[in-house]
Amino acid sequence: MTQRIVILPVQSERDGTPYETAHEQTVATAESLGYSIVDPDDGNATAIVVVQMLDSAVVEQTLANNPDVTWVQLPFAGVETFLPVARKYPNVTFTSAKGSYAPPVAEHALALTLALLRHLPERIRATTWGASYGTTLNGANVVIVGGGGIGQELVRLFSTWNTTITVVRRSTKTVPGADRTVTAEQLDSVLPEADVVVLAAAATPETDRMFTAKQFELMHDQAVLVNIARGSLVDTDDLVAALADHKFRGVGLDVTDPEPLPDGHPLWAEPNCIITPHTADTPEMVIPLLDERIVRNLKSLADGKSPDTLEGLVDVQAGY
Repeated sequence: MTQRIVILPVQSERDGTPYETAHEQTVATAESLGYSIVDPDDGNATAIVVVQMLDSAVVEQTLANNPDVTWVQLPFAGVETFLPVARKYPNVTFTSAKGSYAPPVAEHALALTLALLRHLPERIRATTWGASYGTTLNGANVVIVGGGGIGQELVRLFSTWNTTITVVRRSTKTVPGADRTVTAEQLDSVLPEADVVVLAAAATPETDRMFTAKQFELMHDQAVLVNIARGSLVDTDDLVAALADHKFRGVGLDVTDPEPLPDGHPLWAEPNCIITPHTADTPEMVIPLLDERIVRNLKSLADGKSPDTLEGLVDVQAGY
């Protein structure tokens, strides 16, 4: 049977955005492999490929219109907004971009870490020469929360220095390159020795508010925290209070809760806080990586492989 693919969102004209490239690449690859590109209301589609973020209701309606769909490709690593839809269709395989965007996101986390260790928030605001101080990564104890693609790339980057790396994850499976892998239940036991803590875990009910006043109290006063995962992993009010009380040195945030962070929020005025507006993986960075993931999955499906063997399988129950 010829695979019939819906590509979302449907583009009737060139929109001039980086996502246009992903859409065109998907169409070209699918057509070269013998797929038919069909409209969302075709009724006989067998797969859905989403090339940019859109309302999950669009995917749900397309699934309802096409009962033969067996595979849905989502465009980002975070899939929390699509989980209710995925759980309604247990016979459909969902894949995401998880792991694809690891290099640029981990790079951003490293940049935030180094900026905090070298006191760049203070120096950027300075209007006088000031004192000479800073901290190197050499000899640092690094705790990475999350053992997926981003966590593994962080291990590789931080291993460039003479660091001791602990990965905190759901399973006991060892992360290659890490000095130690522990489960989430052991998080509190490794925080007191951490000089650097990087959050790279998926947003799930288990990770919601992983970091509250309790965890901030456990960190030593020269530690730094970086969050490039999701804002929901951190209790924002507790973070504001911990920074005000100098519980640890500083924080680098590419994600916040709420997001966008409102103008006038106390974090904007916090001198030991760096905030970037969810730019660890901009479209310009990730579209080529998304293209590669989609192309590989389309080729695998064309080769007769089952949807549940494709890259980036979503664990609907675990939530990522």
